[in-house]
Amino acid sequence: MTASTDYAHSAQQLFDTVREATAEGRGVTRASYGAGESRALDLLTAFARKQGFAAHVDRAGNVTFSHPDDARTRPILCGSHMDSVPEGGNFDGLAGVIAGLLCLMRQRDEAQRGMHPLRVLALRGEESAWFGKAYIGSSALFGRLPPTTLDAQQRSTGETLAACMREAGADVEAIAAGEVLLDANGVAGYIELHIEQGALLDDAQRAVAIVPSIRGNVRYRNVRCIGEPGHSGAVPRERRHDAVFAAAHVVSALDTYWKRALAEGADLVITCGVFGTRAEQHAISRIPGEVDFSFEARSADPNVLAQVLDVFEHTLADTAASHGVRFETGALLQTAPAHMDAGWIGLLEQHAQTLNLPAPHVPSGAGHDAAMFAAAGIRSAMIFVRNQNGSHNPDEAMRLVDFMDGVALLYETINAFA
Repeated sequence: MTASTDYAHSAQQLFDTVREATAEGRGVTRASYGAGESRALDLLTAFARKQGFAAHVDRAGNVTFSHPDDARTRPILCGSHMDSVPEGGNFDGLAGVIAGLLCLMRQRDEAQRGMHPLRVLALRGEESAWFGKAYIGSSALFGRLPPTTLDAQQRSTGETLAACMREAGADVEAIAAGEVLLDANGVAGYIELHIEQGALLDDAQRAVAIVPSIRGNVRYRNVRCIGEPGHSGAVPRERRHDAVFAAAHVVSALDTYWKRALAEGADLVITCGVFGTRAEQHAISRIPGEVDFSFEARSADPNVLAQVLDVFEHTLADTAASHGVRFETGALLQTAPAHMDAGWIGLLEQHAQTLNLPAPHVPSGAGHDAAMFAAAGIRSAMIFVRNQNGSHNPDEAMRLVDFMDGVALLYETINAFA
């Protein structure tokens, strides 16, 4: 086998091994700071050490892989996250970490280290599905994890984030105190390879893309509409305090605003991914007294995020008055939009051309850890790899040939970064 074939073979083995170890239902489940995520990290750690690389667990529980003989400072960090959504796809996050390991292998084999030492970062807790907070591992590195988040309960087990992080070896006391665990000034740059989580590249028949920006978001993890239960046949409309109709009115108003905002040229997506009455109170003849739902808006424009949040909160107030209900929102979660570094983008464009890889610019609608590194002042970049079936689902796909094209672009760009 050629060297490039060896790398592809190693990548396929790692993807298959981690999938098998974390399979659940039709997909994979690697809960943030949970058992599946830890199993995946253990497998990559065993592989890295067999290859002769060092593995280090940081104070946020993330794992860094590196050349053991490279003690230079000001590293390039390359990586992604290890967790998944429940019964999600195998490549979301994992592809970026395996890509970094392949770059370490090729640097070793070709005795080519670049101007900066390479550190491959396997981050924990990027997905918000488990604790309602995204970027947990990367936020903790920069002292930006809100202390209240440590009390958040895991969606399946009820364990607190603090307990799960402590089990993973994290320094929970330092994180709660907002201690900075990674000095941004000591990092030369951060670059992340990730599958595209939409279908733009597949539609365009392009293997890779350069990401110029990442949307930010505003979120309420759990909004509760509280009305008054009653008999469906005995209470007339004017006397009802129907939580379902009230919550539906909010969603309908958001949809109307969204259409208008898009017509005016705004970059905006709105989602209510959780919506339901209490199962233990279900009855076809009962007026629902409570509804729980979530609210999320994403945009690359911070002004759009501020405006949609204002619209949402005013809609809640108006609906409470018109429908005789009240709303409880809990804590607001916010992540600012991020723009990738122009220097990185220029290098990516240059090496994509050298490799004869057409690489369009595709902004990211989904959030990524790269946004946290950019927010910390670290020069950051992202590469997308084509994905055939969307993301956050068991059918998520990525052709190995496309992945290896992405790895080639990543490798050449890292070694040229100054």
